[in-house]
Amino acid sequence: VQLVESGGGLVQPGGSLRLSCAASAFTFSSYAMSWYRQAPGKERELVAAISSGGGSTNYGDSVKGRFTISRDNAKNTVYLQMNSLKPEDTAVYYCKARMNRYEYWGQGTQVSVSS
Repeated sequence: VQLVESGGGLVQPGGSLRLSCAASAFTFSSYAMSWYRQAPGKERELVAAISSGGGSTNYGDSVKGRFTISRDNAKNTVYLQMNSLKPEDTAVYYCKARMNRYEYWGQGTQVSVSS
């Protein structure tokens, strides 16, 4: 099982980034997917989640209206479009796959928002 995040980097406040998480070696379309983030000295928090079929999404309060989660089951990939980025969005972003008691995490990608 492998989850590989990409798309992180340094961006100015107000800018945008799109993160991708490519999955392999499991039935991606059967798993709910989510993005979490962890800033230095803080607990890991849920950013966004999407159901296995993509019909249901939910977001953390701090990113509602700015971030959008989506998935392409044909490409085994989940995305996180991040707009209007703020310095407080700086963190390592992780994707997670979950189905019942099975749970897998990626290695994370750094997002830094600074002028």
